[in-house]
Amino acid sequence: MINLDFSKGNGLLPAIVQDFRSGRVLMLAYINQASWEKTLETGEVHYWSRSRQELWHKGGTSGHIQKVKEIYADCDDDTVLFKVEQIGGAACHLGYESCFHKKVDHDGNVSVVDVKIFDPDKVYKK
Repeated sequence: MINLDFSKGNGLLPAIVQDFRSGRVLMLAYINQASWEKTLETGEVHYWSRSRQELWHKGGTSGHIQKVKEIYADCDDDTVLFKVEQIGGAACHLGYESCFHKKVDHDGNVSVVDVKIFDPDKVYKK
């Protein structure tokens, strides 16, 4: 069993999330030991929410869960790559497929390069 090095990031490691079919990067989040173990146990990705300071089952509220297809660790065992099946088509809490939906040009101008898949106000009942 791999021993990820949670000591480097004060108990948190970055987790890159990629769609296993298209290869598109969906998001970056953080895991701790508990979320890592829960992910391995359930086959669905769990993270550590830095803002809420709690374990976070991705899709627990929205239904847009991430089913693990493959996991990779980097050479230092301090970053993971989850290749997932993104249920519901959207990983971003703003309703987009990817959290990386804003393209920045050389002048610093931003354009949205994706379409919303869902209305976050309806899904999260804000």
